[in-house]
Amino acid sequence: MRKKLRIAFVWTLISVLLQYGGYCILNNQVQKVISPPPASGIPLITTQLKANIPDIELSDVKISYAKDYLAYEENGTLKVFNLKKNKIVFQKAPPSASDKSLGVLTYQWLPDRNTLLYFYARKNPDPVSYVTVYPPKTTIQVPSSAYGSAPVPPKTEDPNQKILHEVSKTVTKEVTAAPHLERRYGNAQITELYSLDLPNSNENAAPDDRFNQTIDAFPARGKIKNLVVSTSTNLIYLTVKDASRELLLEIDVMKNVRTLSQSGETIDNMAASDRYGTLFLDSRESGARRIIALDSAKRPIISENSNDGILGIKDGKVYIGEIQNNQLIKIKTTSDLIHMRNNPSLATEWEGAIPFNNSSCAVIGTKGQVIVYDQQKAYIDTAGHLTEVQLHGDENYISDDGSELIRLTKQRTSTLVEVQPLQY
Repeated sequence: MRKKLRIAFVWTLISVLLQYGGYCILNNQVQKVISPPPASGIPLITTQLKANIPDIELSDVKISYAKDYLAYEENGTLKVFNLKKNKIVFQKAPPSASDKSLGVLTYQWLPDRNTLLYFYARKNPDPVSYVTVYPPKTTIQVPSSAYGSAPVPPKTEDPNQKILHEVSKTVTKEVTAAPHLERRYGNAQITELYSLDLPNSNENAAPDDRFNQTIDAFPARGKIKNLVVSTSTNLIYLTVKDASRELLLEIDVMKNVRTLSQSGETIDNMAASDRYGTLFLDSRESGARRIIALDSAKRPIISENSNDGILGIKDGKVYIGEIQNNQLIKIKTTSDLIHMRNNPSLATEWEGAIPFNNSSCAVIGTKGQVIVYDQQKAYIDTAGHLTEVQLHGDENYISDDGSELIRLTKQRTSTLVEVQPLQY
């Protein structure tokens, strides 16, 4: 009997262990889908790629995550070009050729896959609506004689009884006014968010252009200054400016839209943590310029130096540039924490002088290098060592991960695009 119990116990234990092992494997796979592991830090490199785009007035050029699609704008039309197949695979024109405030407002590639997010504005065909309004009931006092004969006068001269007699001459009546139509004014502009999913560049499948939602809080004729996507929290942040105000909007996966900016606040630049999703802002308010972090309901101050500005965030570091007289004179860093505190210590990584103006762009590479560039030259700081790279061609762009140089050379009826690793 004991032998049978021992055998049953052993097989039961083996069954439990097998089930637990299977559960662990399944749980691990589910976790990979729900919360994918962070990128290894190794950029996706294209050794050499050339293509001819049949347009010559390209603007706002952005390369995809896999470096095989190029998004750009040409005369107000958003176009996506397959660099390997050498052809345009998607385009979206504005709804009106005369109204420049409509059409694609801005666009951004996701940093971890070939998906392009873009905002599209069109005129609201029904900005005015009419609603039937039913006024509330009101009460009025009317003479009681209107409902029958007058009351019999009292036989005494008691003054109190006389007052009661006078009050009894009126009765209360409920009156309902007739319903009427009221004019309601809605937003004159409909602003929509789309996601364009691109297949592998070697495939012949068409892009999947998906409507996501309408942004009701978007002001008519508003312009998007900044757009940041946080893949760790699946949040989208954008700053929108119209003639009277500036808004910082947050959009979550449940299509909820929140306004995060304070009254009178202006945001010059922003970046989201690639680990925790914390949003860092170059904020101007009441004449003061400072860097703040949005952490739930808190707004800890990262720097109160009016010359400091956010350069970017990568692998646990927040990069801050100190700029004076159109020169970047310092690169400072602080740790990217899950909860930022007021006035954290800033470590100086580099000091010197790099030209930095409105035409300059800053990128934080996957190796932690800080890249500042314009159309003629790139300045690359790697662990305090500065390298200068001369750029050729009519226009030059560097990918968001700092790995690729995109060179544009205008020809008679087309533009030559050269994609190659950024050498330094």
